[in-house]
Amino acid sequence: MHSSNGGPTEEDPFDAGAGGILRQPKAVWATAGASVVAFMGIGLVDPILPSIAKGLEATPSQVSLLFTSYFLITAVAMLVTGFVSSRIGGKKTLLAGLALVVLFAALSGTSGSVGELVGFRAGWGLGNALFVSTSLAVIVGAAAGGSAAAILLYESALGLGMACGPLLGAVLGDASWRYPFFGTAALMAIGFIAITVLLKEQPKPARKTSLLDPIRALGHGGLASAAASAFFYNYAFFTVLAFTPFVLNMTPYKSGAVFFAWGVLLAVFSVLVAPRLQRRFGSLKVLGGSLVLLAADLVVLGYGNHAAAVAGTVVSGAFIGLNNTVFTELALGVSDAPRPVASAGYNFVRWFAAAAAPYLAPKIEEWSDIHMPFVVAAVAAVIGAVIVWVRRTSLRHEAEELEPRHRTEDGVAVFAN
Repeated sequence: MHSSNGGPTEEDPFDAGAGGILRQPKAVWATAGASVVAFMGIGLVDPILPSIAKGLEATPSQVSLLFTSYFLITAVAMLVTGFVSSRIGGKKTLLAGLALVVLFAALSGTSGSVGELVGFRAGWGLGNALFVSTSLAVIVGAAAGGSAAAILLYESALGLGMACGPLLGAVLGDASWRYPFFGTAALMAIGFIAITVLLKEQPKPARKTSLLDPIRALGHGGLASAAASAFFYNYAFFTVLAFTPFVLNMTPYKSGAVFFAWGVLLAVFSVLVAPRLQRRFGSLKVLGGSLVLLAADLVVLGYGNHAAAVAGTVVSGAFIGLNNTVFTELALGVSDAPRPVASAGYNFVRWFAAAAAPYLAPKIEEWSDIHMPFVVAAVAAVIGAVIVWVRRTSLRHEAEELEPRHRTEDGVAVFAN
């Protein structure tokens, strides 16, 4: 949430009282735990991308389609998740998503060609979209003590999952690139059981969401600006996530260690550092500055030696963590549409960049050299910052005007990152 200066309110999610982050019902912890595994699935393939390419005799651009198919389906599914959850309820939507992830993660491990694996990852993306886009709504609905602790718990799950995904991929992938997929399927099956047992059905919204509502919500200037900036940011983000493993060219263990360190910084800056910087400087200044610093880091990553590339990859986690938190809160506060509808439209736009970057980055390298994908990503991050700067008055004023209204709403559904 935002205060009058564009930063978060003074609600303290670290309070050890009844509303604190550590004092939550079992259902909240079950959902958060499954969310960790869901986010692990995003970075799981990072350290094993070269191994997959070798095992299936595929080129880097072909293997990058594992991300493209996953996020393309995720983007389109954002228009469907609200439609589904408003009709069958949050719990059933979570379970449907988990079931799809279990199925397609297991099938991914049986793939005999890169084409099969890309197709199974697309089905995995649909399941992940259903689960993750609904999980924050469920966590907020079931949490004790208001939205601040719930959002912090969600961001913690995101950071932990992004950190542990590459580590799990490295440990299991050292034996075979197939094992990480089977491991994810098993962990998500445990999450399915936990949510079935511990989570009560959430109240359905009073109004059912149509498929076109998220598109209509993008007619709001503040939400459209946030989505446009996040689109360019996500291009930079997923250039790091999907293309850097080929540049580093390390063993699964070493690559997993690099991305584990990256994920730890992402989690720390998302959960601990971002709220403090927002209180001091305001959300929009933090966001704009972080995007510019990410652009500078990408240039170092692209043009430095191997040690600089490793350091640049790890440090980028700090800026990505800051951006993730601020974009999430901005999307929650800036629109006059119901939160689930606004966030679906917002995510529909920005996840197309996550689908584009893994495909375009190796293509740009083929057309030019290994440096240019990072230059393009740096330019994208700067464009994101420029949008925030140009639209700063609208973003800030609309967030302040809508704050009281959003405080009274019950539904939240933002796939933060």
